[in-house]
Amino acid sequence: MSATKQQKGEAMLPDLEIANSADILPITSIAAKLEIPPDALIPYGHDKAKISYQFLDTLQDKPDGKLILVTAVSPTPAGEGKTTTTVGLGDALNALDKDTIICLREPSLGPCFGMKGGAAGGGFSQVIPMSDINLHFTGDFHAIGAAHNLLAAVLDNHLHWDNELNLDPRRITWRRVVDMNDRSLREITSGLGGPGNGIPRESGFDITVASEIMAIFCLATDLNDLQRRIGNITVGYTRKRAPVTVSDLKAEGAVTALLRDAFQPNLVQTLENNPVLMHGGPFANIAHGCNSVMATKTALKLADYVVTEAGFGADLGAEKFFNIKCQKSGLQPDAVVLVATTRALKMHGGLAKSELANENTEALLTGCENLGQHIRNIGQFGVPLTVVINEFKNDTAAEHQVIVDFCAGFNVKCIIASHWQHGSSGAKALAEQVIDMLEHQQSQFRTLYDSEMRLWDKARHIARTIYGAEDIIADKKVRSQFAKLERDGYGHYPVCMAKTQYSFSTDPLLLGAPTNHEVPIREIRLATGAEFLVVICGDIMTMPGLPRNPASEKISVNENKQIEGLF
Repeated sequence: MSATKQQKGEAMLPDLEIANSADILPITSIAAKLEIPPDALIPYGHDKAKISYQFLDTLQDKPDGKLILVTAVSPTPAGEGKTTTTVGLGDALNALDKDTIICLREPSLGPCFGMKGGAAGGGFSQVIPMSDINLHFTGDFHAIGAAHNLLAAVLDNHLHWDNELNLDPRRITWRRVVDMNDRSLREITSGLGGPGNGIPRESGFDITVASEIMAIFCLATDLNDLQRRIGNITVGYTRKRAPVTVSDLKAEGAVTALLRDAFQPNLVQTLENNPVLMHGGPFANIAHGCNSVMATKTALKLADYVVTEAGFGADLGAEKFFNIKCQKSGLQPDAVVLVATTRALKMHGGLAKSELANENTEALLTGCENLGQHIRNIGQFGVPLTVVINEFKNDTAAEHQVIVDFCAGFNVKCIIASHWQHGSSGAKALAEQVIDMLEHQQSQFRTLYDSEMRLWDKARHIARTIYGAEDIIADKKVRSQFAKLERDGYGHYPVCMAKTQYSFSTDPLLLGAPTNHEVPIREIRLATGAEFLVVICGDIMTMPGLPRNPASEKISVNENKQIEGLF
């Protein structure tokens, strides 16, 4: 039974079962909708493919479509459904005869086996093949991890053989990565066991999605730009504290070679057989949280409308989408959809997860302050906005009206959507509202700060205007780093704030819309290839750990050789 037929049934199936029952089309049929010929595809089986460089080169002179960003309130264990809404909106726009492509990030294995889950949507607003996408997919993350670790190996090899660049082993900043949550690798000592094993030094691992290679992969505009940025990566410093780059190690060519095939965007489809470009995947809490510029720009040449998302809440993903991705690439967003749920807002209003199924308009109204802060934040960027309530079965009309009335106080439309349960038909009203926005409201997009603003002031400006903080704080060492980076010529870089996704503050338990808090800055990482500064705040980790009962405990392969337990 197909997914589109099943949605008329009496009960909802698990996400994976819905995905497995879908009528999936050959990827050549999806490509044909975009006028991509079969010889322009590099197939990975029958249901997914990369789009070749040769075809991408033919798109340069085509006009761009409209760019729609989907973001969300601060995430909670209650669920928001940002990716599900992105897919549902894309399907609904296609159902209204608007040529639309969805652009998404690829999932990381860490959260798939941890607690967050995958990144292919849910219910009847999914991208398929779901199990492939959430596991190895086309191998892009493996390529990024291999490229990153090649640099680490080349660097340690240089130390072993005479160290002609006079690298200081105590000042090497390039760590290793693995695409898994593994807390035991956060801090390591390498090179033990005698002279034949290299120079002993302290190092560590980050998760692959936090790699600067991942950031570069998602910001580069073509292969030449990719190689240029890789060559500019700073891997460490000499004893005289002069920077050493990848080009000094003569490794940029080999790293680019590992990424050549992966850098071509991936084409897949929704349950309703609409095209999706899924490419790259930095997290928004520890990186910049957006799919690749390559995929987004390709989609804009191939469709009238492009629906994309940015990770976690608007204080992280949307802020970085605007201030980093758009600023660096020249992208001009035309509309924003802000996703909320009654459940998440009631949790922000102080309810426990066990209490969310009951109507509580008082807690909901209190929780709407989180939504209001996100509305105000997006307003600073000058892009037209619509709020959507991603409907859950226990929602009530009274609760929906509370949110609709709250949004009206900001002169913002709020639409109720049931795409999780009904696919495109459940998001029709949302799609019609987005079309109305695009036709009648002109985007006045602007970034939050000018590149000339001092680095410290950029971080403080984000903390004050986006997080509602009183100020940022840091010890003397971190403040000195800010000043030195200014002197070294990096003052024009944007800042990529790394903090918890669960709160506007750095305390994940402080929900709602806290104000007058302080944002402690623990560490700064210079990303000269990605061309931004990573500002690590509070207790955020660039290598997460697995929870007490990880999702991996429920994942298996059944007697029919099908994967089970993936949501």
